[in-house]
Amino acid sequence: MFTGIVEEAGVIEKITPTKKSIALVVRAGALARGVKLGASVAVNGCCLTVVKISKRGKDTLLQFDVLQESWTRTNLQFTKPDSLVNLERPLRADGELGGHFVTGHVDGVGKVLRWEKSGADHVLEIAAPADVMRYVVFKGSIAVDGISLTVAGVTKKGFRLWIIPHTFAVTTLRERKVGDAVNLEADLLGKYAEKFLSARSKK
Repeated sequence: MFTGIVEEAGVIEKITPTKKSIALVVRAGALARGVKLGASVAVNGCCLTVVKISKRGKDTLLQFDVLQESWTRTNLQFTKPDSLVNLERPLRADGELGGHFVTGHVDGVGKVLRWEKSGADHVLEIAAPADVMRYVVFKGSIAVDGISLTVAGVTKKGFRLWIIPHTFAVTTLRERKVGDAVNLEADLLGKYAEKFLSARSKK
């Protein structure tokens, strides 16, 4: 379980396809302290398992084996060496929930429709699949590339977000442009609410 509060933007070091998966090596900084083999890390909002750790100078290289299913269903497929990826370690039981509950299981891939500066902030508009939009509500939460964000507006096929300078500076959003793909995870609470209400209506 994660919170959508990105700790740092890591850098993709190497991408190596294998028969069953893709070996993804990410260069991380302070986030890597305390990370052990078998640990979970959210990479652009995808929950991945650390399978190898190595050092290079002040940096730590974290390797993940990404299954083809995860690779093709997320925007990791569009990354390349030197691409930035959002990184977050799992929420500790005694940790602070600064964002919202994020599982690291991507529901779908959206497309950036509008991405422009507005005063000190930025406006981000995203087109999303219907199975994600069913859970998107005004002022609700959504994870975009693993970032916990608040929905500022909803349209028939997408939604709008306001991005503050801090979020822009510390996440991969600073690299995004119109047409780019972004990973989306709808609010877990909305999914449970739908499930419970659906079960009650069938009684």
